[in-house]
Amino acid sequence: MRVLHQESKLDEFAIGADALVTQWDGKNDEDEDLPAGKYHAHGYLVGSLKVEDLGQAPPAVIENNATRTAKVRLVPNPLRNDKTSIVDIGIGFDSDGSYLKTSDELPLVTVSETQNLIRAGISKKGENAVDVWQDDGTTVRQFRISNVNNMMAFDCGEIELK
Repeated sequence: MRVLHQESKLDEFAIGADALVTQWDGKNDEDEDLPAGKYHAHGYLVGSLKVEDLGQAPPAVIENNATRTAKVRLVPNPLRNDKTSIVDIGIGFDSDGSYLKTSDELPLVTVSETQNLIRAGISKKGENAVDVWQDDGTTVRQFRISNVNNMMAFDCGEIELK
């Protein structure tokens, strides 16, 4: 997998007749050339999400409330004639902090820049929000991410790399 843009502004893209345009150099995230073949590109337009730090939470809250993913209803994509799109989102973390991600590991938006996390969980909070808990081994913090229903999925189709 290769992430071409994450948390990018519109001015980072070229504007096409009916799309935002970007370029792919045929490399993966490790900057290695990929073999010739067909690849599939997709992504998510993430609207203005609101990330609130709700403060410290008791450690047991992750076990009692959190799951691996939460189902979120997306804004219909008019180019796909969607009526209802639903995506499973989860919480991931790495050395840079925590982030919302899709079930296929595509990062969506940064939740926090807390380092040295050892676990995290997510749960649905109404139709337009999720709660996230993250644990760095000493403190569990809770975050609420609102407006998650303002995301839109898009599919760029197949790309042939020669």
